[in-house]
Amino acid sequence: MSMDGDDLRRRLGQGTPVVMPGAWDALSARLAHRAGFDTVFLSGYCTSGTLLGRPDTGLLTQTEMAEVARRVCRANPDLMVVVDADTGYGNPLNTIRTVELWEEAGAAGLFLEDQVWPKKCGHMGGKQVVERDEWLAKLRAAVDHRMNLFVTARTDARAPLGIDEAIERVRMAADLGVDALFVEAPESLGELEAIAAALPDRVLVANMIETGRTPLCTPGELHDLGFDLIVSPLTALFAATRAMTDALSILHAKGSMRDDLDELVSFDQFTDVVGYPEQQALEVEYS
Repeated sequence: MSMDGDDLRRRLGQGTPVVMPGAWDALSARLAHRAGFDTVFLSGYCTSGTLLGRPDTGLLTQTEMAEVARRVCRANPDLMVVVDADTGYGNPLNTIRTVELWEEAGAAGLFLEDQVWPKKCGHMGGKQVVERDEWLAKLRAAVDHRMNLFVTARTDARAPLGIDEAIERVRMAADLGVDALFVEAPESLGELEAIAAALPDRVLVANMIETGRTPLCTPGELHDLGFDLIVSPLTALFAATRAMTDALSILHAKGSMRDDLDELVSFDQFTDVVGYPEQQALEVEYS
């Protein structure tokens, strides 16, 4: 059985920050677990880039994301998987179906944002947001129809409407019974401090995107500010892209990796990552 929203609530209740690296498939989530993480974020940005080879601009569909979530959760039952739900993929009725699909997939939680569809990555320019009531209605639908999904209310209002409007939106969302509040892309430590000061005793999300709009802080620094659910959604994707680019450049230049094996994991190391020893043990048991 997959880990669920109650597991994430208990984990946050331990008083230490929860750091969620981004994942996009079963392998990336498994690598996060092997590195010691108990929670991952199934990122729309990462999934759009890897599944479609396209940017995070609302091209990924609800059912495509649900299928990836199902695969990730099934392959990693000991992980809490928070799944990006973008804007809920439509109106409150579409949001209810999103909640159902995410829970059927085994997700522990979701992020639900207030952008106009098609949305954009939160650190891209040119974002627009819907009216407050439209977003709040979708959040209310999500809270009303979840079983125990951990619901995070995310606003992208900082860029188009300013930090005060963004704070007011998540303050209103808090009254609906959501589990966490997320103001996307604050642009200074002062703005992070203002968010935390306005929303005491709430679970707050900080999004740490390398070379993004928000200053990078350590989990300890963010905890001291008041942020305990910390997303590092693109770290693994950026690292993997760099590593694959370098290895493929060598392969193209030399035609072989014979002299550059230190750039790669070994055959046996990879089969260990994907659980071949466990499968061998089962073959012996049932032979």
